[in-house]
Amino acid sequence: MHPGELVTDRFSPLHDIHRAAGAAFTDFGGWQMPVRYSSDLAEHHAVRSAAGLFDISHMAEFLVGGPGAGAFLDYALAGKLSAIAVGKAKYSLLLAETGGIIDDLVVYRLADERFLVVANAGNREPVAEALEQRAPGFDVRIADQSDQLALVAVQGPASRGILESIAEITELGTPLADLPYYAITEAFFSGRPLLVARTGYTGEDGFELYIHVEAASYLWNALVEAGEPVGLVPAGLAARDTLRLEAGMPLYGHELSIETLPVQAGLGRVVALSKEGDFVGRSGIEAGPADGARVLVGLAAEGRRAGRAGYAVVETDDGSGAVVGEITSGALSPTLGHPIAMAFVDERVASPGTTLYLDVRGTLIPASVVALPFYTRAKESS
Repeated sequence: MHPGELVTDRFSPLHDIHRAAGAAFTDFGGWQMPVRYSSDLAEHHAVRSAAGLFDISHMAEFLVGGPGAGAFLDYALAGKLSAIAVGKAKYSLLLAETGGIIDDLVVYRLADERFLVVANAGNREPVAEALEQRAPGFDVRIADQSDQLALVAVQGPASRGILESIAEITELGTPLADLPYYAITEAFFSGRPLLVARTGYTGEDGFELYIHVEAASYLWNALVEAGEPVGLVPAGLAARDTLRLEAGMPLYGHELSIETLPVQAGLGRVVALSKEGDFVGRSGIEAGPADGARVLVGLAAEGRRAGRAGYAVVETDDGSGAVVGEITSGALSPTLGHPIAMAFVDERVASPGTTLYLDVRGTLIPASVVALPFYTRAKESS
């Protein structure tokens, strides 16, 4: 142990590099992960203007293979995963029988009979248990690869150029210029197998790189060296959180939970009710939310005082306004310069343009209901 370090269950394979770089750490999903290296604002702005480098090795990865892999995932998850083309990815949900969300996932199809399912760190065990429980009757093999794989993300408009400048990245199955959003390609880094996915959690163009833990530090250092001339900086969880909030991306435990149905969180489109056959959660989805169930909205305010997770949303500011919602995530947006938040509110006050009030430590701050996302990058990088 080092002074000031947290006692947690897990450490990233890059932990020593982060500590040497002066990172401050926080517990996240049972892992000790960097929350920042320099300043939250500097790291956030670097991703929007150049590039940021994130360690997301806390994520959980499951290889799902076999002749029945596609049919199994169609049954186990909410989407029609068997329809994913090889080399492409799909955002999906793992549902309980009630239709509530156990976790949100990204599924990559690596080959006809091989998929990579990526889950949130804090949900590794529930996801593993659910997949195993749903496997009987399918010709499928499930292997938890979380301890073997490190995952780093390069995010920002300069990210593609950074990767293309690294000579050790070779044998790309698809050139990065031709790799579309939500696609993945195989490659090598210094002779080690590497998966390069054009995915991310920041609202910017970027890539997520999967490599064996033994090669993770070499890859990280190569990315830092290649990115330094164009403004890449290591970035922590604090910047990652404000970036994903601006992009309107949900975070499990905030916008998503076992008590939340996808339609309440604006994710009804993720559920493929039209697919043939049953899937876990279908009956709960078809029954729909309970009467009075709240729905997720964006809220934008003026000034500098931001609502935070757990703060109440009220209908009027005259002292008689009923509580009509609760903030799930909120911050002063570094990019937009004003407070933003996501909140679950009563459906009758969820229309864009509605004025509500955020109870920020006893002061009521007016905020307008707005469509998500708050921020969209100007154009796709080519």
